Amino acid sequence: MAETASDGEAPALNTHARLEALLTRIIQEPEKRDEIAEEIERDFTQRRAVLVLDMSGFSRTTQLHGIVVFLLMIHQMRLLAVPTILAAGGKLVKAEADNLYCLFETVDAAVRASREIMNRLETVNVLLPADRRLYASIGVGFGDILVLDDADLFGDEVNLSSKLGEDVAQDHQILLTEAARAELDEGVATTPERVSISGLVLHYHALA
Repeated sequence: MAETASDGEAPALNTHARLEALLTRIIQEPEKRDEIAEEIERDFTQRRAVLVLDMSGFSRTTQLHGIVVFLLMIHQMRLLAVPTILAAGGKLVKAEADNLYCLFETVDAAVRASREIMNRLETVNVLLPADRRLYASIGVGFGDILVLDDADLFGDEVNLSSKLGEDVAQDHQILLTEAARAELDEGVATTPERVSISGLVLHYHALA
């Protein structure tokens, strides 16, 4: 039976169930691998900027105050960051622990949201005790992103943005993948950097 949608809307094509069905077909019909892979890429892929935000200080804060305090800090961060992301035209795809994964139409919009988040954190931190201040690092990428149900996302630029935001960036830093930097105007000040992680040399750009 064909999928139906309420109010005359077309059914979503990028669902988890449909992806699993297509992957199963590849296993069952390996001779159609290329055809099915093309269908997956066509219906699930969006060319977007991706922003990955990571909060800092989980171990330190938890050891000092316990997990409930850190959960409260995560909640405070989301209350501050999510409206900023939405106001810049972004979409929160998923929130996992102290991370946010977001999509934007352009890198410029993702950078604008990133800067505003950092500015708001600086303002809020003036009012918070030193051991409960909110710090974040952000990685921004750009490219073809596989999006599922508007609730999950995959792709090389997602992986690179996560690596930059979680493992490379320091507190208050915004780092861009090479693909993201290429989408910005030359007048935007950035510093090219490189780092070696797990045997992989990663080139990126730090936003001034």
